[in-house]
Amino acid sequence: MNAPATVKPEDIRAARTRIAGKVLRTPMVEDPQLGALLGVPVFLKLEHRQTTGAFKLRGATNALLSLTPAQRARGVVTASTGNHGRALAQAARSEGVRAVVCLSRLVPANKVAAVRALGAEVRIVGDSQDEAMQEVARAVRDEGLSEIAPFDDAAVIAGQGTLGFEIIEDCPEAHTLLVPLSGGGLAAGVALALKASNPDARIVGISMARGAAMAASLTAGHPVQVPELPTLADSLGGGIGLANRFTYPMCKALLDQVVLLDEAEIAAGIRHIHKVTGDAVEGAAAVGVAALIAGKIIPEGPTVALLTGANIDAALHAQIMSGALPQEVLA
Repeated sequence: MNAPATVKPEDIRAARTRIAGKVLRTPMVEDPQLGALLGVPVFLKLEHRQTTGAFKLRGATNALLSLTPAQRARGVVTASTGNHGRALAQAARSEGVRAVVCLSRLVPANKVAAVRALGAEVRIVGDSQDEAMQEVARAVRDEGLSEIAPFDDAAVIAGQGTLGFEIIEDCPEAHTLLVPLSGGGLAAGVALALKASNPDARIVGISMARGAAMAASLTAGHPVQVPELPTLADSLGGGIGLANRFTYPMCKALLDQVVLLDEAEIAAGIRHIHKVTGDAVEGAAAVGVAALIAGKIIPEGPTVALLTGANIDAALHAQIMSGALPQEVLA
């Protein structure tokens, strides 16, 4: 395994101990319909049932608890497409720490409201996560807040990687893991954990075709910026940072394949998951299942799709279930 030395499997094990009792150990279920279609066992890791409705609570909690008491006392700040901000707000409230969350205007209103409901101060800045991150840098510099990055942070990556060990325990025979790919914190952490136990495991990062920054960066051979566009997989939006230190090199070393999906394919994944589990998941959570349905991944052995978040607007989910798509993602 040619993994960078930035984050190690033992960091993920330490994170698992650190966050024990503060996050849920989420279930895994078999998807018999996809299994019959593809001829291999297909399992769904139901991380969308996490306390805050998304996997982000793992990384945010580990990063917050890794700070010194003096750093926590100053308060914490982050930029987010929604789920990381909600996770940090939850972790900070649990520890009695002030949290400031910077969001762009593209973040759905239901996610903004959820962050506020947990007691965090919300700042709406610009039309992209990159612009929101500029406000984070200013808050760190001028207000003395401690930054907890949404993905490009060793403690965040280690926290997300705890999912990998749960997958190994529940499905040790896993041949292929389908992981939503955005800034790369989840993909890097889970891939590191899985390949530490099974170097032959195949890790596929999956994103939307509209504004997939990590995919574009991996193709270019270095971090690049891409326009941030409306998409059903809004949680996968945002840049990876031109000065990316951790997730770009880790994803480059650890991902075996990257797949991009159009909006209709993502919607089909959302519908299938609701049919199989009864759960409403957001577009980002459906991309693994969507890639299987679309035939863009042909698995050769037991396959796990990681369902990452349930924080979808109810009206949008109803629209998708009816077979329609919002106009903004069709432009």
